[in-house]
Amino acid sequence: MRILTTSKFIFFTIALSISTSKLMAQDQNINIRQDPKFEQLLIEKRKTNSSSAVNERYKIQIFSGESEKAKKALNDCKQEFTDLDGTIVFNTPNYKVWIGDFRTRIEAEKYLVEIKKKYDNVLLIKPQK
Repeated sequence: MRILTTSKFIFFTIALSISTSKLMAQDQNINIRQDPKFEQLLIEKRKTNSSSAVNERYKIQIFSGESEKAKKALNDCKQEFTDLDGTIVFNTPNYKVWIGDFRTRIEAEKYLVEIKKKYDNVLLIKPQK
């Protein structure tokens, strides 16, 4: 390795200090504009995640079968029982319609009696993780 002479050392030191004194971070504010639908989608996703995380709740299964029939059963049930929320779950090879989100078994059994009057194959279930 070559040893620099004093004059070259001083020149490189001055050049380096001048070049680094001119360096600055960027001072700019960044504004991000996003579609309001995106925020709405995030809110819906948070609702879904919070409700699916609670697997300690009872549900009533009113149908198990083909996709189109499951959709029809869910729509009919939502019209009949407006206070209950429902969803379609796919478990190979069937689509299952689950309604309700009951904290206790007693609460679920109260609705089960009413729902059995309208639907034949009704089950009280507690989904597993």
